[in-house]
Amino acid sequence: MARWLRPLVGALLLLEGAAALSFLHHRYEELVQALFRVQSQCPYVTRIYSIGRSVEGRHLYVLEFSDFPGIHEPLEPEFKYVGNMHGNEVLGRELLLQLSEFLCEEYRRGNERITRLIHDTRIHIMPSMNPDGYEVAAKQGPDSNGYLTGRNNANGVDLNRNFPDLNTLMYYSREISGPNHHIPLPDNWKSQVEPETLAVIQWISSYNFVLSANLHGGAVVANYPYDKSQDQRFRSHRRTVNTPTPDDKLFQKLAKTYSYAHSWMHRGWNCGDYFADGITNGASWYSLSKGMQDFNYLYTNCFEITLELSCNKFPPKEDLERQWMANREALVAFIEEVHQGIKGMVSDENNNGIAGAVISVQGISHDITSGDMGDYFRLLLPGTYTVTASAEGYQPLTVTTTVGPAAPSLVHFQLKQEMVRKPSEHKASGTRMSNKALQKKVVPRATRRGTQR
Repeated sequence: MARWLRPLVGALLLLEGAAALSFLHHRYEELVQALFRVQSQCPYVTRIYSIGRSVEGRHLYVLEFSDFPGIHEPLEPEFKYVGNMHGNEVLGRELLLQLSEFLCEEYRRGNERITRLIHDTRIHIMPSMNPDGYEVAAKQGPDSNGYLTGRNNANGVDLNRNFPDLNTLMYYSREISGPNHHIPLPDNWKSQVEPETLAVIQWISSYNFVLSANLHGGAVVANYPYDKSQDQRFRSHRRTVNTPTPDDKLFQKLAKTYSYAHSWMHRGWNCGDYFADGITNGASWYSLSKGMQDFNYLYTNCFEITLELSCNKFPPKEDLERQWMANREALVAFIEEVHQGIKGMVSDENNNGIAGAVISVQGISHDITSGDMGDYFRLLLPGTYTVTASAEGYQPLTVTTTVGPAAPSLVHFQLKQEMVRKPSEHKASGTRMSNKALQKKVVPRATRRGTQR
């Protein structure tokens, strides 16, 4: 099917029986009520949980959609949306509430596309990562809201500049062919981050997320990693240096999926800026340090992009319905992108799952790992790939597989245990430097310790 037809067909499917939704700005108490209302309407496919609290004690709530809420099913990928990271960028917050109501209502109506999506995907929706900042912005409202009012958390910290700086570790290690994936966190990192950031890091460490987007405002563009360029010498000036990841073509495809399903993002001209196809590499726009999307890619298995969704950071409520209609198909289509590439089980000879097995793709220097049950998910574009699974104490196994344009290919690995070598053989073979040792070796001590996306 031609690319331009897919958003149209998807939109027509969603229009069938679409429910009438209310469009207004939700303060914290109203947001909580809206989430619990959805959960009460769809109790068998939803769950609400909190990943922690903000500086001022507000819960960071997540609404989960799944046919088995609260349970990770092997070979079912985990997906997440995060909104309102900057408290005064509020459209994402409202869109995620609308999306939650929409998924519930369409599931109840028997919409085949939405039913399949909920049955085949574990979807996590966090409408607000910065509820304290939102309350500051909301007190002024959309008419008199300052460009920065409420942007930061209650401690005055920009949460999208608050994650551990793994890019610097990666750039140092790359010079000596070190890893650019699952980079260990710096020493004492917990004391250097805000409560909201800490909660999110612990959250994404607990779930094997595969794909994610965080929703912002102030521009209209789909932004993909890396956000931080390697050259940071001139910190007083915005850098515009294209800084691709090893998965650059895949990230471009993910970003285009959203931009072309959006009513006008793909046109390029928005808010006085121009972005071809409505997408941009983050560092090519301007370099950003300690951001969340780069952290996801460098620390976890998750591929995350940043969605800038409106020129007006705090649009009036009269504009919310138009914005919802512009983003609805894109929000659903992007979730569906989690179902591509390859997935499978990594097990031993007794069919026990092997957690933490490394999945390497020849020609793409970025590995992912299997989850607690031994299942893995590797997003890939259509093509033929040579893939290797390896785990400590087992012989690596390499296969060649072809990925199609639709559902992911199933590729299972059954690893055999390595033969136990004699002590003399161990000594002769040497040892490989761990990531932790690499971090301490290549990064200065000060580094280890510790407008705008």
